[in-house]
Amino acid sequence: MHPAGPFHRRRPTRIGRAVTVAMVILAAAFLVACAAGSAGAPADPGRGEGPAAASSPPDPDAGGVVDDGEAPGGVPFADLVDRKIVKTGEITIEVPAVGAAVGELRAMALSLDGYVSDSRTGGEEDSATVTLRIPADRFDDALDRLHDMDGEIRVEATRDEDVTTSIVDLEARIRNLQASEQQYRLLLQRAEKIDDVLAVQSRLDDVRGQIEQLTAQLTQLNGLAALSTLTVTLVPVSTPVEDAAAAWDPGSTFGKAVAAIVSAGQTVADAAIWLVIVVLPLLVIVAIVAWLALRLRPVAERAARPTPAADE
Repeated sequence: MHPAGPFHRRRPTRIGRAVTVAMVILAAAFLVACAAGSAGAPADPGRGEGPAAASSPPDPDAGGVVDDGEAPGGVPFADLVDRKIVKTGEITIEVPAVGAAVGELRAMALSLDGYVSDSRTGGEEDSATVTLRIPADRFDDALDRLHDMDGEIRVEATRDEDVTTSIVDLEARIRNLQASEQQYRLLLQRAEKIDDVLAVQSRLDDVRGQIEQLTAQLTQLNGLAALSTLTVTLVPVSTPVEDAAAAWDPGSTFGKAVAAIVSAGQTVADAAIWLVIVVLPLLVIVAIVAWLALRLRPVAERAARPTPAADE
């Protein structure tokens, strides 16, 4: 016999447990939605908004996050963040020897702790394109060495892109998704029904996939910021007189002239063949028709004259 009364505690039913699991799943789904939408608005590190502000140190006097873009003591948060800059450059150099210049570029990349990621070369008289990956802090040194090469700079363009905000944003989203992943793992341990287990496992797989995707993007951005990309195009020195002399081919010109004469003779022969086979027979037929018309015309005129009546 169970005790009765207002203080009697009833055991939780399966319906109650299911409701509890559903509520926890909804709460975890809300966390995932918040993590996925954290990059909806661009973050401005200078104003303390977005993910960068979430990782900023709180003001001990105000008890919260500083929203004026400055850390305690008036130091801007931008000065406290390790800026990530992606440096790229394209340069065209006119060199006397393309092959020797390619070897010089390879040696230069190794001396700057970099490497050659791509190389497209032809003969000594052809141009070549070499892509160098150089540590970002040695990018300016590489440009100085290219200017010191035996050659003349024809085209030069460099670009710096600050990806600090993107990296901070990706890191914040990954942390939020990892927190949601932990919540789903706890739910997976507490779930008892098969439907609850499948639902939690599906959401857990989705979160795991988002984490891996964002982690790959973060790794790519960090790699681009760590190693700058420098594309060097090498072209041989132009020599107008020598190029013109090399381009002249008397034999080729003679052959083209003979070909033109042969082509003209073939055109005349074709016209003669058409004249003999087509035009002359047509002229003969026209002449015969005209002759018959002239011979028959008087006869037709006499037939058309009225016959004079006999004298009455």
